[in-house]
Amino acid sequence: MDLSGKLLVAMPGMGDPRFEHSVILVCAHSPEGAMGLIINKPVPDLSFGNLLEQLNIPLGSQGRDILVHFGGPVERGRGFVLHSSDYDSNQATMPVAGGLGMTATVDVLEALARGNGPALALLALGYSGWGPGQLEAEIARNDWLTVDAAKPLIFSQANGGKWTEALRAIGVDPLSLSSKAGRA
Repeated sequence: MDLSGKLLVAMPGMGDPRFEHSVILVCAHSPEGAMGLIINKPVPDLSFGNLLEQLNIPLGSQGRDILVHFGGPVERGRGFVLHSSDYDSNQATMPVAGGLGMTATVDVLEALARGNGPALALLALGYSGWGPGQLEAEIARNDWLTVDAAKPLIFSQANGGKWTEALRAIGVDPLSLSSKAGRA
């Protein structure tokens, strides 16, 4: 099973408050493990402009103001830009299934600050990671539902509604979910 380019939607009763109501785009998945970015949890006290200032990158008059998200608990000081495939950073951009890319080098931030760069972009600090077999075990334990990713959902500014929208995309009413798993 390759979940690259899919969304993981946290089930009620996840047990880990960092992932409660999370929607994660799986950027890479292989027998060695998985890596993804939470796409619906903005960092409340950090703007893109403040981040650029900390990195000594000038925000140009045409610069874009994108939300800074909590991408996950691993390497929280490292930034990842999930973006549309119209941007490529000299071999530093990792292709992500579904016509997306992920770049973790400063040049994408500089391009966004100038008003260039990818048409669609989401900045995440940190990432979510799983060791070999760990994600599969969590899915089998009913911690996550998998959903096909859609760019309008991924890049929507309405972060509070992404969890509900992802569930509804597969015909699940969030009110019908239980925190108890069962086997038939």
